[in-house]
Amino acid sequence: MAYGRVRVGFSLPYVATYVNTNGTVTYTGGMRLARGVNVSMSPEYSDNTDFYADNDVQESEGGTFTGGTCTLTCDDPLAAAKALIEGTPEADTDGWVAHGESAEKPYVGLGWIVEYVSGGVHTWVPTIACKARLASIDDEASTREDGVEYQTSAMEFTLFRDDSSNHNWKKVNEAGFDTEAAAEAALKTALGITP
Repeated sequence: MAYGRVRVGFSLPYVATYVNTNGTVTYTGGMRLARGVNVSMSPEYSDNTDFYADNDVQESEGGTFTGGTCTLTCDDPLAAAKALIEGTPEADTDGWVAHGESAEKPYVGLGWIVEYVSGGVHTWVPTIACKARLASIDDEASTREDGVEYQTSAMEFTLFRDDSSNHNWKKVNEAGFDTEAAAEAALKTALGITP
C-alpha cells in the first residue's frame, strides 16, 4: 500500500448470539441488524503499572482491555434482530411485544464493514466486537413538519473480552476485500451465518 488509508464508509451491521463452549467461542442465530449509519467504539484500557528497581523502571504492565462501549447508529432494527438483542419474546398473536421482567439480554457478537480508500483503491474491512450486550436503544421520534426528517436509532452495547484463551474483544480482517460483497460473506461466515 503506497499510502495510508482513510475511512469513507460504514455498512451492513450484523448480530449473532454469543456461545461459549468450554472456552470455544462460536455464534449462532445470526442476522442482519439494520441499515448502518455510524459506528463508534470506545474501548477502555487499564493504566500502566511500573515496577521500579535500581532507580529505574524494570518492568511495565498495562494497556489491557477492560471494557468499553460500542454505539451503532442505524435505522430502526429489524424486528427479529431487535428481539434478539433486547431478549424479548416473540410478538403475541395480537402483535404486541412485552418488555418486562422476562426479557433477558443475551451476549452477542456484533459485526459490520468499514470501507477504506487508499490511493484511489477501495477496500472493505469486516470488524467484529466479539462479546457485547445491549445497554440501551434510543426510543425517540419527532412529528412530521413541512418535510420528512429521517430519524435513526442509537444502540449502545457494553463490550467484554470473550471466553477464548486469548480473551479477544475485537477482530478485524485488516487486509480487507476488494468488494463489499466479499467482505460481507467473510463477516457472515465469522458470525456463523450460512447462506
